[in-house]
Amino acid sequence: MTAGHEFTSIRSPRIKAARRLAKRAFRQRERRFLAEGPQAVREALARPGATVEVFATAEAVQRHLELTDAAYAAGVPVHRVSMEVMAELAQTVTPQGIVAVCEFLDVPLAEVAGARLVAVLSHVRDPGNAGTVLRTADAAGADAVVFTDASVDPYNGKCVRASAGSLFHLPVVVGAPAAEVTAVLRAEGAAVLAADGAGDRDLHQAADSGALDGPVAWVFGNEAWGLPAETIALTDGAVRVPIYGGAESLNLATAAAVCLYTTAREQRRDADRS
Repeated sequence: MTAGHEFTSIRSPRIKAARRLAKRAFRQRERRFLAEGPQAVREALARPGATVEVFATAEAVQRHLELTDAAYAAGVPVHRVSMEVMAELAQTVTPQGIVAVCEFLDVPLAEVAGARLVAVLSHVRDPGNAGTVLRTADAAGADAVVFTDASVDPYNGKCVRASAGSLFHLPVVVGAPAAEVTAVLRAEGAAVLAADGAGDRDLHQAADSGALDGPVAWVFGNEAWGLPAETIALTDGAVRVPIYGGAESLNLATAAAVCLYTTAREQRRDADRS
């Protein structure tokens, strides 16, 4: 921690540099982003090399001593800031008093080519939805998540918060074209399936046929208008989640959870049979 010093001015060069990371252009230039809140900071510190520095109010330091201890152990500086400065750094209405500056985490597409379960976000624009899918993929045991060039920035503050720390848990690919993603994953033997409400077969039929036993990459689209026809054409076919009640549809995160967990179950069954 910066001994005996508290940043109280938003005009401080260090504070200004951190504030700029709220904008995508500056994030991409610096290849750094902000992780806000104790859960995100905890997961960031648990991943070696991910955290550059931490800003925290005096109250947050006292409330989360385990985080400052973890930062010290990792050699990460902790800077005390006033509530006014924290209000400028934070991107939430009610800040929790602690923010970390983190290095970008994404990996090249080639590093996840042999993954057994992958979530591909294509044309997903809502950062809350994207972060929730990332969190769901992590919970379902997915090996990677891919954000295509037509999707939201995973380092967007709302996306980072919605991921609840999962951004720091599994490999993430950013900015690859959908055509390249599907081609690489298919070349590695994965079945690439589009999750689409108008799919020719439903998820249970796909599971019963054995289509989910091997490596699978699910392509999820925009919640409002789904996947473009040209993106579906890049896959091995569209699969719908069956709806047995009167609901018109499922939201993106729910549909992704059903698809990913169903696939994880089938893959584990197949492994048990082997």
